[in-house]
Amino acid sequence: MNTYEQLPTAQESALAKLCSQELAAVIETKLDVQSLSLSSPDGQLKQVEIPVSALRLMVNLLTELGEGNTVKLVPIHAELTTQEAADLLNVSRPTVIKLLDDGTVPFHRVGNRRKVRFNDIRQYQNQLEQKRLKALNELSKMDQELGLGY
Repeated sequence: MNTYEQLPTAQESALAKLCSQELAAVIETKLDVQSLSLSSPDGQLKQVEIPVSALRLMVNLLTELGEGNTVKLVPIHAELTTQEAADLLNVSRPTVIKLLDDGTVPFHRVGNRRKVRFNDIRQYQNQLEQKRLKALNELSKMDQELGLGY
């Protein structure tokens, strides 16, 4: 099993939660780059310049680990297999293949394998979310019109 697929231990989660809180407290969000001091294995302090955007990403990553979740980083321009796309969408691989074959999500072939861009999967997820929100708003409006609202 790959390390990113393993759930963090209770001890790792607790440490990650503490680290995310500590790191979030020192991030200067108005800066582009921030300097951090780290101790090397031989005890020397090292100054490291880190983009603030990377520090925010670290806080998000540590927060997820602190909640006991696994984390997998996927570059935005990454190409995914149908199984990886299915895992991200939390659906079966045959469901993803149907989305591809129906033209709902674009793909291309590399040899005999379908490849899906991460951005296209994220766009599909965003479209689903918008449809869900629209349906919820319509249901809420109907509830109000019928006097069923809270």
